[in-house]
Amino acid sequence: MSTETPDFLKIALHLISGVVVFLYGIHRTTESLKIIAGDSTKRVLHKFTKNTILGTLTGISTTAVLGSSSALIILVITSVDAQLLSFAQSLAVVMGANIGTTLTTQIIAFKLTDFTAVILLLGFLLILLGKSEQRLHLGTVILGIGLIFFGLEAMDDSMRPLHHYPPFIEIMKKLDSAWVGVLIGGLITVLIQASSATVAMAITLASQQMISMEAGIAIMLGAEIGTCSDTLLATIKRSRQALLTGIFHLCFNIITVILGLIFFSFLVQAVNAISSDANVAHKIANAHLLFNVLGTLLFLPFINLIASWLHKLPIHEKEKALVEVEN
Repeated sequence: MSTETPDFLKIALHLISGVVVFLYGIHRTTESLKIIAGDSTKRVLHKFTKNTILGTLTGISTTAVLGSSSALIILVITSVDAQLLSFAQSLAVVMGANIGTTLTTQIIAFKLTDFTAVILLLGFLLILLGKSEQRLHLGTVILGIGLIFFGLEAMDDSMRPLHHYPPFIEIMKKLDSAWVGVLIGGLITVLIQASSATVAMAITLASQQMISMEAGIAIMLGAEIGTCSDTLLATIKRSRQALLTGIFHLCFNIITVILGLIFFSFLVQAVNAISSDANVAHKIANAHLLFNVLGTLLFLPFINLIASWLHKLPIHEKEKALVEVEN
């Protein structure tokens, strides 16, 4: 094992570059998909949220299209604020969005970085040669996907000098504590405002055998809580109903993560059982999917009860600003 001290500044700059490119790719992809979807997304939300099952399926499918659960949940909050959706309707969509975002994790787990150059070139050519606005936005979506994979590759490369550095390995071993992993995952997600990037880092570290699969799953759980920060920000200066939607998202994620920690060993066993001979990247992606599906199935039968309980919270319109500042 090498004891040579790595160039930490170079590693940090390389890692930051990868994260920035990854986040920019997600941003460009999400923004362009929202433009392509246009007002139809709001119409779909209004039309297909008449009951909890439809609302959940709408949340799953719309998040899969938009590529970001935060983007959909923020859209849901603004729709509730504009009275296009009721508070009760929004709850199932929020839970469905948590499942839909696992598609991004599954794509990351496939490690399509070998095709990054082809994807980037295709996106660039569509932008360069596109004669219609739709083709321009489609090119931006494809280019954004290419940037996501380029960022992943950069993050992967940045970590390699630390593979045989004993102090770093000792720090990584501490992540085998599920509670520590959740804390780290939550903090990273709050800092970079993207749960998918946090999960991508966990997958990268686990794929390089720098952390265990269990640590990667714990970091993923932490990202579930951290991702609530941007949706809570979206509730600022919104109606009481919109604020309650943001509170539900936070409470739902906190409760399911606590349950995930309590039954952590069972979650790991279930992931191993359904993943067969899959690599560690796919196992973490499968854990992300399984965790969100189980959480939604647990809460779904009690949607009306939860909505009724949240309505009783002592939050009034004239007190809203105070509550927002405290959050």
